[in-house]
Amino acid sequence: MKAILDFLTDLRKNNNREWFNDNRKRYEESKEQMLFFTELMIQEIHKFDPEIPFLNPKDCLFRIFRDVRFSKDKSPYKTQMGSFIAKHGRKSDRAGYYIHIDPGNSFLGGGIWRPQADTLKVIRTEIFENANDFKEILADKDFAKYFSLMNDDKLKMAPKGFPKDFEDIELLKHKSYVFGYQIDDKTISEEQFVSLSVDVFRELHKANRFINHALDKK
Repeated sequence: MKAILDFLTDLRKNNNREWFNDNRKRYEESKEQMLFFTELMIQEIHKFDPEIPFLNPKDCLFRIFRDVRFSKDKSPYKTQMGSFIAKHGRKSDRAGYYIHIDPGNSFLGGGIWRPQADTLKVIRTEIFENANDFKEILADKDFAKYFSLMNDDKLKMAPKGFPKDFEDIELLKHKSYVFGYQIDDKTISEEQFVSLSVDVFRELHKANRFINHALDKK
């Protein structure tokens, strides 16, 4: 994975089409390495989460090309690589597993990010009706070793349709139910990164299973 980090580090300093075209071979090699790692994770995750089929890794990998039509930043390329492993791949509307390779800011994570309103209501209802089960997952020592529920995407008030005096109302204010575990560059470059990633995603499955069980009721 070091080749990916090196390429992205250089791309960050040279985010223009001329440099990218001159270094396209490095990009293609980095992309293939990311696809290989994604495929490996698909196979390993399937062992403990049978909802994940044997996906084509290309259906999980996000494009490196930025959509600059409505952005003040006209840099043509993303300076990170990411894959979302879920039923139906990166476009899935279900909870899944995310690999984010970004020099100095890499992480393993997942859950469900900014779902549609009807999907979000289903998840909130599941938490409302089974708050103790959800809190048990969050408090699980093996899960908590890697994850906590991210709190930077929340409503200020109780969501519509739920009682304001609900004991665990803070759990219902989230607009996303996502989790992340930071990984330093050195760890990514080591052989044990594969086994670490499997361990991390195995714990994440506990939260994903809860969320996807709720979505099965839609």
